[in-house]
Amino acid sequence: MKTAVQCGEQQKAFMKIRRFQVGDETSLFRVYFSAVHLVASRDYSAQQVQAWAPADLDMDLWGARMREIRPFVAEMDGEVVGYADVQLDGYMDHFFVSGTHGRQGIGRRLMQRIHEEAMSLGLTELTSDVSKTAEPFFILHGFEVVERRFPVRRGVTLQNALMRKRLALGDG
Repeated sequence: MKTAVQCGEQQKAFMKIRRFQVGDETSLFRVYFSAVHLVASRDYSAQQVQAWAPADLDMDLWGARMREIRPFVAEMDGEVVGYADVQLDGYMDHFFVSGTHGRQGIGRRLMQRIHEEAMSLGLTELTSDVSKTAEPFFILHGFEVVERRFPVRRGVTLQNALMRKRLALGDG
């Protein structure tokens, strides 16, 4: 029998998607901060990045928000590397992959889990306010731009898009 190395495959880190647990808040902030500062910074100015993901964010408010939205959490070998949520109305408030773990299938696996949850909730559509950086990923997963938006954070105008995906039974 051939081993993975003999077949030319690289050993992949073990990834699991689990439900949020109290205590994840700080790890989720690190994912969010690195995603904005290391990846979204390609499409947004330094001023926009600082307004969007400030280092001095109120961690009590952050923690309360994470406990409220209760995202799915992606772990690789015990390290939190991404997270995403879907609410009862189909709105996805947060969807972030660590800036140090891009292009490893984390976003794809999170999106798959979101679709599974949407099916179990009987949702007919998913929506999200999506950054310029994440827009191609969402398009790849069947979302379309509904409206261009220009939210203001800490007095700085950003750009994003409201995106939607209509779901049919069996979508995923």
